[in-house]
Amino acid sequence: MNILFYRYNNICEPDIIAALNEFGYHVFEITDEITNKGISAQESIRIVSDFLLERPIDAVFSINFFPSLSEVCNIFKLRYLCWIVDSPVMELYATSIKNPYNRVFIFDRVLYEEISPLNPDCIFYLPLGTNVKSKDNIILSASSGECQKFSAEISFVGSLYTEKCAYDRLQNPPDYLNGYLNAIMDAQQKIYGYYFIENVLTDEIVKDFKAHFPYFYSFPAESYLTDKITLSQLYIGNKITAMERLETMKILSENFTTTIYTASDTSTLPYLHNKGLAKTITEMPIIFHESKININTTSKAIRSALPLRIWDILGSGGFVLSNYQEEIPQLLTIGEHLDIYSSMDELADKCRYYLSHDKERKEIAENGYKEVREHHTYEIRLAKLFSLAFQ
Repeated sequence: MNILFYRYNNICEPDIIAALNEFGYHVFEITDEITNKGISAQESIRIVSDFLLERPIDAVFSINFFPSLSEVCNIFKLRYLCWIVDSPVMELYATSIKNPYNRVFIFDRVLYEEISPLNPDCIFYLPLGTNVKSKDNIILSASSGECQKFSAEISFVGSLYTEKCAYDRLQNPPDYLNGYLNAIMDAQQKIYGYYFIENVLTDEIVKDFKAHFPYFYSFPAESYLTDKITLSQLYIGNKITAMERLETMKILSENFTTTIYTASDTSTLPYLHNKGLAKTITEMPIIFHESKININTTSKAIRSALPLRIWDILGSGGFVLSNYQEEIPQLLTIGEHLDIYSSMDELADKCRYYLSHDKERKEIAENGYKEVREHHTYEIRLAKLFSLAFQ
């Protein structure tokens, strides 16, 4: 099978290409968007169309949904396979989501239930996975110096979302608007496993927010996207994530030796050890393996799913302590493969417990690694994806 992989440098891409090669598929890559982030939809359409006219291709593949690719594949009557691995992905609300040649796979069940009615025969639920083989190779080849360099009691790899928080551009909101938004964000921050923000946003609140927010996002083409969805997911969701991660790192760093790998500004967290960005392929597996506790705080826009970070930690043989997500007990066993917390107090208590119970912590990490290796690799996920896409 000949697959045209349209790339934009998502961290999943190399592992998925490796899995496709394992299947014996011939993978062609278009990488223009990696080097030119300003590429237009029209230019993308031209590049892909020219490629399809020159070579026999059985399907086009991408991480996340590109309406332009969907339109091209619809013209060529060619299956467009895409795996949604992030949230929010505003492009999912484009009207091209209804094209019959789409095969859209969504990792978050709540998002899947929202989007699938738009094209029920062509949209599927598929959790994320990981590449255990590559992580094994990196960890086994790591020197003792590298293991020592990346060892930690508690670590977190990822953004604090403070630099992604467009919500902070809200200008001179009236007291009632500011008070209402702060109240619902404070309440949501204390609730794990259910995202209720969209349900409590009134039309009046959305209208008032837009009046005080310059450059409110609107989809550039015809879409099903509403201002309420945009405010809930793109702005408030990211703001709550930033609030939660700052509080999480503050509590952890003031009570334990805590390391973070991030480009975010951590100057307000003087006890947090910021080691800068980690290399995804060559360093992150070692960090996950050599940290006693790996923290996962899921972006609030991921409403029910397990983010990629959980799968990558488990696939590296690391111990995961994650905020509760609705899908965790559907895919893994809490207390056997990983552990969860549902409040900041519980997070601190469990960190304290697992740092003093090495044997139990290591057994859980080993169980999680074996579970992922046997049931949650990219090879397993992609076999399901292609089975559904070509059934």
